[in-house]
Parts: sequence; structure tokens; C-alpha cells
Amino acid sequence: MTSGNRIAIVGAGIAGLACAKVLIQKGFPVEIFDRAPDVGGVWSATRRYPGLRTQNSKNTYHFSDFPMPSDYPKVLDGEQMQAYLAAYADHFGLREHLRLNTEVVAADPVDSGWLLEIRDQGGIHRTSCDHLVIANGVFSEPAVPDFRGIELFRAAGGQMGHVSEFLDVEAVRGKSVVVVGYGKSACDIAEAVSDVAASTTVVARRLLWKMPRKLARVLDYERLMLTRFGEAHFHHLEPGRMDRYLDGPGVSFRTANLDLIQELATKHMNLRELGLLPEGRFEQIAESTVSLATENFYEQVANGRIVVQRDTTITEMRGGGGETPAVQLSNGHLVPADIVVCATGFQQCVPFLTPYVQRRLTDEHGNFRLHRQILPLDVPNLTFAGYNSSVISTLNAEVGAHWTAALLTNQLDLPPRDEVSEQIDARLRWMEERTHGHHARGTAITPFSIRNVDEMLADLKFRLPLRTRASQWFRTVRPESYRGLTTKHEPVPSAPPEHPIEHADVAAPGPSLGAPRTPDLGMPQPIDLNAQVPESYGAPTGHNLNAGAPTPHGVPHNPSAHDVPRTHDLSIGAPTDLLHGSQGK
Repeated sequence: MTSGNRIAIVGAGIAGLACAKVLIQKGFPVEIFDRAPDVGGVWSATRRYPGLRTQNSKNTYHFSDFPMPSDYPKVLDGEQMQAYLAAYADHFGLREHLRLNTEVVAADPVDSGWLLEIRDQGGIHRTSCDHLVIANGVFSEPAVPDFRGIELFRAAGGQMGHVSEFLDVEAVRGKSVVVVGYGKSACDIAEAVSDVAASTTVVARRLLWKMPRKLARVLDYERLMLTRFGEAHFHHLEPGRMDRYLDGPGVSFRTANLDLIQELATKHMNLRELGLLPEGRFEQIAESTVSLATENFYEQVANGRIVVQRDTTITEMRGGGGETPAVQLSNGHLVPADIVVCATGFQQCVPFLTPYVQRRLTDEHGNFRLHRQILPLDVPNLTFAGYNSSVISTLNAEVGAHWTAALLTNQLDLPPRDEVSEQIDARLRWMEERTHGHHARGTAITPFSIRNVDEMLADLKFRLPLRTRASQWFRTVRPESYRGLTTKHEPVPSAPPEHPIEHADVAAPGPSLGAPRTPDLGMPQPIDLNAQVPESYGAPTGHNLNAGAPTPHGVPHNPSAHDVPRTHDLSIGAPTDLLHGSQGK
């Protein structure tokens, strides 16, 4: 593929912006589509629920060549993070490539690439591209349980929606709130409303281990999750030298470290006194995501502002016949509920792809079969961005963008297709066993964020300086250490604009999409099931990349109250849309 080939990117979140910036610097014409009116993905103002904060500090949660503003606090709120991403788009000239308020509703593969059907304020249009990058995010389609009795509940005045739809804390003032879930977003929203709601109840099917931001002077969340030594405490499919030591001669040392962290976390949050001690060992914190403890959540439980109903589910919603809205729990409790907020994760899917294409992207369980979480094997001219769900998503997305650029410019030497296919299947089997199915359809890489970066860098034949790599064993990874990946970039700014949120959400109108830009595309052609994929599947030639990308089942499913399988709670607390409060919805 040459720099003249046109790239369409679906999604203007962290991964989409990073990918666009790198590909534009490589000379590719790029268009970025997003249905939101602003950039940011999960940080968009349309999805920012009260209490949303970054899980990481600003020292680790930024792009390598675009530092955080010096006047930003150590931990950013949702508005500040969106402003940072908007400033990134402005600084690297991405505005002119953005098509905001524009949704891709269908994407069909054709011989020369993809034919896209898009919806904007002017209606439905068609356009085309040579290569499609899916960066819609694994936290874009809310998973909401289908509770029995929902009609009666709503008829009695009750409201229910996903946490990402809840935008205004004033919407719950004086009301009884029930939050379903116990991940970070559930605890964030519960704490945020607990001082204004009449009552706040958290319904937790299963208690999860959580990590306070700081446990001791030299022990904090980032030192555990964002150092090589911390990562080595968790079992990997392909253990390195330190992993083998901690699983062998050093196993007692590893066990003692995790036991110490577990005890410190238990005491720090008063879990025994509150009756909120999870079952199992602390290392289960890293099943598929790492949940940082919400500041002040357990204090609000202690003073009675939040009640946690543990090891239970909603069996029925009540209302009608003069009853006030309420929910019936499996433990026998009947809880008043004017508003039910479902912090029940997200479905990992790509709704604009046809079921046929989606089947080519996934295994029989709906898990994405992607090499390096990027490259599908059976759909040409397609890659994914941001499907390596990570605790340092900015860095993983940026390195992934360079990996994609190398793929499209024929600079990657990939193993034979059969070997890669076996590696993908082995990884999915391992993830299934390790996380008991909680791996977001194969997209979760936590707690192995650094390992994921290492794998991509090895493919790119890029090595960090030995001193930098050695320091990462006990010091947290810093994105600026990876600046050397960018060979063509503007001078690194000393800091983004002091007030990057100004004008951040106003994009210049894009060109008309009334007609495809590729002449004589004709009707979309189905993928040939019998087509032979050469062993050099990773190296694109002309318009046809012999690689593609998986997606989930095409039909969205409504998980039951008892089981919300294969969804993923955003570890930074991704927003969704429920009650817009003063906005009038």
C-alpha cells in the first residue's frame, strides 16, 4: 500500500486520534469519523458521567510527544482529559481530517477497499476508502440487563439507563438511586451521587478486589501495574526470566508481596469492618481489568450514605398498582429505586459490519481473532486500533499506530499465517482460563500493558535504550521514553495550550460525501470464502491487504440480571448516556 491510499478511521478517541496522527505523518490521506460532536471517545462530553476520573496519573497517561499541561492536577477529571485530546488533535492538524457528528452505519468490503455508508446532519451518504481502521472502542456499546418487570417499573415513574448516559448529578437529588455493578464506574457514580440522593444502593453480584491509589510511601497502584517487576507478579502465557523466577525459586517472595498488598488494601479500605472483603486472592484484581478504588467510596459506606448489597442480583423490578418504584433482590431485600443506573459494562462489537464479515473476524465464541490486537487474518484491508484494552491506553494506542503504519508501508516481517493463527488461538484459550471469560472478547491485555508494547516494538525492530528498559523494572513506564518511534514529527511542545478546551468541540465542516471518491466501485462484493491467503498475509500489495479484522457477533444481546457475560467495565470509568438531568432528557 502506498501513501496515496485513502484511510478511513472510525472513532475519534485515544486510539483513533493516535492512529490518524501517525498515518497522516506517513503521508496517507485520512478521514476520521465519529458520531459524537467532540473528540475523546469515552471522554466525550456526551458520555462523561459525574465522578469520572483518569485511573492513572498524568505522568503515565499521555502521548509520548505531547505532554500534559503543567497546570493540570496529577489526576485528571473527564473534562480535562477531553480537553487534552482536543488539544492533541489541534496541535497535530487533525481537525481538517475530522468528520464529527458523522456515524458510519454500514461498511462493505469491495475489491478495492471498503464502501462506507455514513449518516450526518445532511442525511445518508456513501464514500469509500482503500483501508479501514476500526477504532470505535471496546467501550462503545452499553450492555444493559433486561430485567423482568421493567415496564411496570417505568409506568410507576422509575427510570433506568446505563452509566454512560448519566451526565448530571442534579438529576438524582432527593431520589432513591440503585447502582448495578461493582466495577470502577459503579463505585464512581455511587460516590458522586451519594451526597445528594435520598439513598444510594450498590447491587454487587460479585465483590472485586480494588487497589487504593496509594498504599504506602513506596507502594502505589502505578508501581504495581506499570513497572516490569509489578507485571511479573502475574502469570503470563509466555513467561520471561523474572516471571519464571517468581513462579519457581521466588514463588514465596511473590506470594508474600501479593499477600502484603492484599492486607494493606484491606486495612486501608476497612473491608473487614464493612463486611466487604472479596473472596479469593488479591491477584484476581488483574483478571481482565484493574479496578482502582474510588476515593471516598468506602468512607461513604461507613457513614451510611452508600449501602452495598453484596453477592446478589436484581430479580425483578416493581411498580404499578399504586406501588412506588423498587427493585427486588435475590437476597430477599426490596429496595426503593427511583433511578437504576446500570454500570454493567459494554458489549464488544462493531455494529456497522455485516454479520458475514463479523463471523470472519471472530471465533465460535465471538472473540476477536486479531494478531497483536490489530490485524485480522481473514478480512482484507482492515485493521483495529484500541482493541488492546490497557491501563496505559495512550502508549499502547500510539505504539499500535506505528505498528499499523509499518504494516501498510510493507515494513513488517510477520510470521507465516498458520503460525500466527495458532498464536491467536493459544492466547484466547489462555485468556479464557485466566480470566474465567472476563476478557472483553479477547481485547483485554491487562495487567500486561508493558508486555503488549514490547511485542509490538519487537515487530518494529525498535529497542529502548538499555538504561531506560532497566529503570522500568522498578520505576513506572513514562510515555516520553518512546518518542524515538516517531521519525517524522513536529517539534515536541513544552506544554499544550493553557486552556485547551476552548474551541475544542468545533470542527470545520468536512467535504461532501454525496458520492464515493473512488470511481466505478460498483456494488460491494462479498469476501471470497475460498480465496487463498498467502503466507505473506501481513504485507499489503497495491490496494489489497491480505489481512483483516474480527468483530463480535453482530446481534446485540441483552444480558440477564444474573449474568452479563463478556462485557467489560472501563477501568478508567467510561461514561454512557442515561439521565441528562438539566439538559432536559
